[in-house]
Amino acid sequence: MLTILEGSTFCISDDRGDIVGETAGFYAHDTRFLSRFALRVAGASPLLLSSGVVEHFSAAFYLRNPRAPGLPHDSLSIARERFVGPGLYEHVRVRNECMEPLAFEVVLEVAADFADIITVKLHDFALGDPEHAPPLPEPAPLTLDHTGRILLLDDPSGSLRTRIRLSRPGELRSGSLVFALRLDAHEAWDLRVEVLPTLERGAEAELAERNGEQREVLADAVAAWTLRVPRVRGGWEALRRAFDRSISDLAALRMRIGESRRPLFAAGMPWFMTVFGRDTAITSLQTLLLGPELAVGALDALAELQSDRDDPEIDAEPGKIVHEIRHGRAAETWFSRYYGTVDATPLFLVLLAETWRWTDDAVLATRLREPALRALEWIDRYGDRDGDGFVEYERRSSRGLANQSWKDSGDSQRFHDGRLAEPPIAPVEVQGYVYDAKRGIAEIAREVWRDRALADRLETEAEELRERFDEAFWVDERGGFYALALDAEKRRVDARCSNMGHLLWSGIVPAARMGALVDQLLSAELWSGWGVRTMASDEAAFNPISYHNGTVWPHDSALAAWGLARYGQHEAARRVARALIEAAAHFGWSLPEVFAGYARDEAPFPIAYPTAARPQAWAAGTPILLVRVLLGLEPDRPRQRLVSTLGDELPSWLEGLRLEGLRAFGRQWSVAVERGEVRVSASV
Repeated sequence: MLTILEGSTFCISDDRGDIVGETAGFYAHDTRFLSRFALRVAGASPLLLSSGVVEHFSAAFYLRNPRAPGLPHDSLSIARERFVGPGLYEHVRVRNECMEPLAFEVVLEVAADFADIITVKLHDFALGDPEHAPPLPEPAPLTLDHTGRILLLDDPSGSLRTRIRLSRPGELRSGSLVFALRLDAHEAWDLRVEVLPTLERGAEAELAERNGEQREVLADAVAAWTLRVPRVRGGWEALRRAFDRSISDLAALRMRIGESRRPLFAAGMPWFMTVFGRDTAITSLQTLLLGPELAVGALDALAELQSDRDDPEIDAEPGKIVHEIRHGRAAETWFSRYYGTVDATPLFLVLLAETWRWTDDAVLATRLREPALRALEWIDRYGDRDGDGFVEYERRSSRGLANQSWKDSGDSQRFHDGRLAEPPIAPVEVQGYVYDAKRGIAEIAREVWRDRALADRLETEAEELRERFDEAFWVDERGGFYALALDAEKRRVDARCSNMGHLLWSGIVPAARMGALVDQLLSAELWSGWGVRTMASDEAAFNPISYHNGTVWPHDSALAAWGLARYGQHEAARRVARALIEAAAHFGWSLPEVFAGYARDEAPFPIAYPTAARPQAWAAGTPILLVRVLLGLEPDRPRQRLVSTLGDELPSWLEGLRLEGLRAFGRQWSVAVERGEVRVSASV
């Protein structure tokens, strides 16, 4: 399948450009506005020559005629050029390449079912449950106006409309647009198609005007983004290529929300082109190397969406950061806003503290003081449901997610023997996020808000949490490790999982435990050779192709690498980073959301996971973060400078690497690896 996108508008087709199949479509406002859009020539599908994505918002498909009566072999060349903006625009060109006239029909099969994206996702093999998914809606009726150039598809159950404008008149036959052609030798015919999706009938005129201008605007925006972000030069070629591809993937995932059009990253293609609190926060943390704008946009947007009430039906409580927002038909069938996440709220605070460390922006810290204080109150009052000092989750909504940590599939919380943990569940990594959040906000409280009492209290609470956490979560068996979670009975959910790497990143791990965690993360059971498995191979529930019980998630492993580096384990961090970059080479340098957890010595390349999102935000952010980890880059806020924390000599494969155009504290910086050392300098 081939996907192009712009913001939350996207198109999934096959490699000939046809929208066919249960999950293909043209989507906008979390609604499928085209469920079928297929080109037929002389009654059959054209044959593929070549196709591909040109920019993230455009694609081209080059075809030849099928075998059909009256059409000699390779007598027609067919091209389809497509881009998405506010709508979908396609240019079809057919050329007679032979020396004789040809007569044939070109047909566009068109349908729209106006299915919400959540229902369509249920028909996805990997993320859904096709056998038990509700049936998809019947296609809407088609109406062709008297000019033969305007085709309307109106949703019978609402005000949704797909309006298709044609540059040439067609004939409507059995749900298809038919064009009867006679082309002389070497004569060409073309058709321009504009597809406009609207939530309210009659709003097409404004959308058409925006669509006509959009292609040049999008191209300029991509060029501006590419010029503004840092570039990697020299050094290890694989790292450069993965970094550059991440820049391209992240450009595709940028979107703007709210009246002020705040910029941030959508979570991923195809089902998550919207705001996800957890994903948005983590991707923004990974990519601070690229500049602060998207992190600031994410913070402002998440603060604006912060819950101000207790609403069990959407798992909301005052101060809680949103999990997911939806629009259009999906907002009717799922939720317009849903708050079923236990980690987005502390991660919001971690992102605020880290962004402030990179910018020293007192205005930002002051502007977000009240949302930060509300988030802290949520952690202590609502997040800690039973007063034991740990943050837990339990679904209150009748339709919400059963598991509300980052491993949010229904079967992810497992004991060593495979039993499922019962809620309320206190995930291990979330306690680390809370520890990090309180320490970071304590620093802001002392330095910016001038609230010493709050700073002292938060630091005390963080240290108390660290001691209480170690006692409650540590498991002495099998080499020693931290449990995946605590269940409803406060029992340790004793599966060995990748979440331990997040603990190193957050800094909650006592130094005495660090060696055991390094050994666990790089053990034969957790380390696949391409990354850290989500679950160790000797656990009863391990499955290398289970979504959260044995696969490798690049962002998960990258956070482990960041944590290893934070504890001075640079060789181990490089081992993880190098493996992930080597894995990227097998995916066209674009790391997917997840791949299978088979051992590297069992297969010559990482095994793809069916229908993994790509591009996906925190997977695309992984190479950006790894460059930071490999170079040991950290902001020194009190001195307004960027430094490298590496003291040992770097490996030869990083020699000659340069990072240019890095922005921190309102200045540009250059970083270079020279003679085994990292040198950081401010640009003049």
